[in-house]
Amino acid sequence: MLDKLEPIENRYKEINQELLEVGDDYQRAADLSRERVDLEPLVQIAAEYRDILSQIEEARILMDGEDAELAELAEMELADLEPRVAPIEDRIKSMLLPKDPRDSKNVIVEIRAGAGGDEAGIFAADLYRMYTRYAERLKWKTEILSMNDTGVGGFKEVTFMIKGKGTFSRLKHESGVHRVQRVPTTESQGRIHTSTATVAMLAEVDEVEIDIPDRDIEIEVYKSAGAGGQNVQKNATAVRIRHLPSGMVVSCQDERSQLQNKMRAMSILRARLFELEEQKQHEEVAEERRSQVGSGDRSEKIRTYNYPQSRITDHRIGFTTHNLSGVLDGDLDEILDELATHHEAEKLAAAGLSTPD
Repeated sequence: MLDKLEPIENRYKEINQELLEVGDDYQRAADLSRERVDLEPLVQIAAEYRDILSQIEEARILMDGEDAELAELAEMELADLEPRVAPIEDRIKSMLLPKDPRDSKNVIVEIRAGAGGDEAGIFAADLYRMYTRYAERLKWKTEILSMNDTGVGGFKEVTFMIKGKGTFSRLKHESGVHRVQRVPTTESQGRIHTSTATVAMLAEVDEVEIDIPDRDIEIEVYKSAGAGGQNVQKNATAVRIRHLPSGMVVSCQDERSQLQNKMRAMSILRARLFELEEQKQHEEVAEERRSQVGSGDRSEKIRTYNYPQSRITDHRIGFTTHNLSGVLDGDLDEILDELATHHEAEKLAAAGLSTPD
């Protein structure tokens, strides 16, 4: 463990020295300061770790000495120090993992009805409520970007943003096919139906992070679909943007002005294109995501919501809870904690930082 910490500690010392010599190069000073802030927590815990190991070594030397009283005190000290080693090593391992630069971003959530007709649309609306209720619990803000309802209380698709600290980091493992098993209200025979909805979690992307030249997009404006009467939009405020190189299409019509709809559509487009670029750069991650999201077919799923048994199962990690009503009301922490722990363990193993059994 110490050999992994030493280069970081050396770099921290170098930064401090460079900051003393940087002079009037304010940009360089700002870059160095940011790097120092990133490294500081790890350097502090490394110092604590070294101190504990040093105290343990001293106590062991005293235990081997001829002074019985000192040996007894050293044994008591070891009993206190040794249990502290493993937890601090776990914290260091976690901190040594490469950080996902998107973790601090807001998240754009796309939910689409899959197989199952109207029941799939109703399930998509249930998932929308589940995530917005979770956001409310954490005092995060939600904002609908685009929606296409079914007319029977469901969504063909809905896109919304969740804004708050750590939103993408917390929700990024929710992408995939979600499957529901229940008796629809329209089912007269009492038979259980299986329906699906797909969820995609996309990190919000700033304009400076991904450039979309004007020549690559085609913008179409049209009248929003209104409810009739005086509420019908008399002006063309809805916006549809087609990204010509990829064929991707994004539509927004929920704002009152054409400019606001265009800004929202561009925000969604940037997030989707950024995700696409990430997939190209990390093909193994792309394979995993494609296998998670799939086509929305009933046989593909990351999680099943079983109403008759009040059970939710996440198939990726083999986790089951019978808190169905609570989860659908936004009580997601237990599942999200299990997913985060599982994925961190995988990353530790891949980085060679996991502790052998």
